Amino acid sequence: MIAQFGQYLLAEKRYSPQTVKAYKTDLLQFVDFLGYTPDEFAPCEVTHVLVREWVVSLVKSGLAPCSVNRKIATLNSYFKYLKRAGVINKNPAAKVVHPKQPKRLPSFVSYEATERFAHSSADDFLSLRNLLIVELLYTSGIRSAELMGLKLEDVDCQCLTLRVLGKGKKERIIPIIPSTNSLLKCYISKREDFLNGLSAPYLILTAKGEQIYPKLVERVVKEMLKNAGVKGKRNPHILRHTFATHLLNNGADLLSIKEMLGHTSVGTTQIYMHNTLEKVKTSYMKAHPRANKNS
Repeated sequence: MIAQFGQYLLAEKRYSPQTVKAYKTDLLQFVDFLGYTPDEFAPCEVTHVLVREWVVSLVKSGLAPCSVNRKIATLNSYFKYLKRAGVINKNPAAKVVHPKQPKRLPSFVSYEATERFAHSSADDFLSLRNLLIVELLYTSGIRSAELMGLKLEDVDCQCLTLRVLGKGKKERIIPIIPSTNSLLKCYISKREDFLNGLSAPYLILTAKGEQIYPKLVERVVKEMLKNAGVKGKRNPHILRHTFATHLLNNGADLLSIKEMLGHTSVGTTQIYMHNTLEKVKTSYMKAHPRANKNS
């Protein structure tokens, strides 16, 4: 039933292949914890107690609360699917207590660092591709999976827009700034020379002319951010956080950022308000004449 569940997520829920793979991994880990092989696994024998024991083992292993909660959500979705299909009568994951997650502000890259990688030298196809990867992630705020899925036809250099297929196959149009548009034009020209008459549907390609993949994007971002002097986290998602934080800090409204990020709820976008608030509080404490006086 795990394979069928994966097909359901792809076809009906329209989840990305990466998300479906993560769901399957979580389920197989749970099955392994119970001591079964996937073929031996009988969902109808799973109880609330067994699910809770798995959660306790995950917490004791030191797994972060957010990761534990994601795995609980996977089980919940799976058993809901089985209940609707008439395979089980009750969802054993329905009332499992989720570990509390500490509220963490999204990390982001400084404006100065983004300027450093923006001015990286890029003359050949691959160096242009690498620069385009980080520039698109930062200047459009798209997800890594959305970047990988971009096709040549999704780029409109005349109107300065990108057509992006997001979560749940929802399409949105994102504006791009002139400097990114110029980089895109340059890259597309080099791309044509690189392909030498061959065709390829995807915008950003590997050295073999194929669609880029997650590890490549992660490696490129890590290297580019390291060269720009960025300390700490250097992953693709931090550029999405940076996009949202920089827009807010420079006066963009929350609803516009929500639309560009492809969030279904403005509540998801509001987390970036905290970074802006911290900046305001710091400025306030530095500037107010009574701020440093003892009460």
